[in-house]
Amino acid sequence: MYVVFLRFSAGREQAYRLMQAHKEWLQRGFDEGVFLLAGSIQPQAGGMILAKGVTLAQLEERVKSDPFVVEDVVQADIVAVTPSKADPRLAFMLADVGS
Repeated sequence: MYVVFLRFSAGREQAYRLMQAHKEWLQRGFDEGVFLLAGSIQPQAGGMILAKGVTLAQLEERVKSDPFVVEDVVQADIVAVTPSKADPRLAFMLADVGS
C-alpha cells in the first residue's frame, strides 16, 4: 500500500488550468481500482492519494502521468506503508499487504 503526497510546487498557479485533467487522471485511478482514497492536504498544501494493488514502479509511472506532476504544479512523494492492524471496517486493506 502506498500514500502519495502531492505537494504544491513552483507551478502552483497553473492548478486551476489543469484541474479538470487532474480530476480525470484521478478518476482513472479509481476506475482501475488502484486509488482507494484521495483528498486535500490542509491548509491548501496539495493532495494525498491512498493506492493499493500495484507495484512501486507501476505507481511511479502512473503518478508521472498526472497533469499536475507533468506541469510542475505538484511534487510527488510516494511512501510505502505495510499495514499491520485495522479497524474491522477496513480489514480489506490488510489483504495482500505486499501491494
